[in-house]
Amino acid sequence: MITGTGIVKTFKQRGNVLAGREVRALRGVDFAIPKGGAASFIGESGCGKTTLGRIIAGLESYDEGEVVIDGTAMSGLKPKQRQPHFRKIQMIHQDPYSALNPTRTIHQTLFAPLSLRAKQTGRSKSWIEERAAEVLALVGLDPGSVLARYPHQLSGGMRQRVVIARALTVDPEMLVADEAVSMIDVSLRLGILALLKDLRERLGVSVLFITHDVATARYIGDDGELYVIYRGQVIERGAVDTVIADPVHPYTQSLLSAIPVLHGLERPGEEPVVPLSSLDAADDDTGCLFASRCPFRGDRCGERPLLQVTEGFPQEHACFYPERRSVIARPLSEV
Repeated sequence: MITGTGIVKTFKQRGNVLAGREVRALRGVDFAIPKGGAASFIGESGCGKTTLGRIIAGLESYDEGEVVIDGTAMSGLKPKQRQPHFRKIQMIHQDPYSALNPTRTIHQTLFAPLSLRAKQTGRSKSWIEERAAEVLALVGLDPGSVLARYPHQLSGGMRQRVVIARALTVDPEMLVADEAVSMIDVSLRLGILALLKDLRERLGVSVLFITHDVATARYIGDDGELYVIYRGQVIERGAVDTVIADPVHPYTQSLLSAIPVLHGLERPGEEPVVPLSSLDAADDDTGCLFASRCPFRGDRCGERPLLQVTEGFPQEHACFYPERRSVIARPLSEV
């Protein structure tokens, strides 16, 4: 189990013009990801979801709050003491083209982490070779044809499978997939998503999926939780199908309303929600973060709403005026 409480992260701008200005990437985020479970972070670019994923993977520090891995608080440990805990969490980056060293073969790429493990556990070189072949087979690649190749000799989908195989060399308990299919050819995306889902079912590994695509979030974690993040704050959280079918926060509704519709096969939702304006970095931070763009703004929106469950709504939400609205497209056969 990995949990976070009140995670805050602020970055200071660099450069001659904006030097010294602060950007609040995360504003007191809570999360909980059970062993073998699935969770998805969704939101528009710049909302803080990638920063949160990097914090969970131990690649980024946080200013306030606490991350707890299997009952151990990370803030009370020295960097070297944290390493064994964060080693259980492996990140799959967005770009499979830059994630692999172009001067090293796939064999060399997998050999490095496996040789370290072999040294720590007293295993032989033959175990390294066997394990390298095993992790490649787990991700659907033929070891005989892949191990001797360089990354440029593989397709984008194959490279991403190698990245996942490299993550599996340390027997992780969680995979953090940050937009893991966004730079892969559309025809190959389903294969990578199916692989992540299969690894979760076969190996019992948890999957945290970071995306702006609701459909992929639902495919990976249909029995997990969906966290909708806006300007560094979780504004809606609940079971994936509940949040998608019955969103109650206006921002979630606007996010779902933006899903393209295949005309002639689907009809748009009955009540599309469109923000009143585009996102402005200078928007007021004192009240509801979405208030200036919200078409349903009320008198209380000058206050900051907290994530909570209110009567009649199963999911948590940060809105003073929650209301279900039918915004997702439906097949014409259901209309």
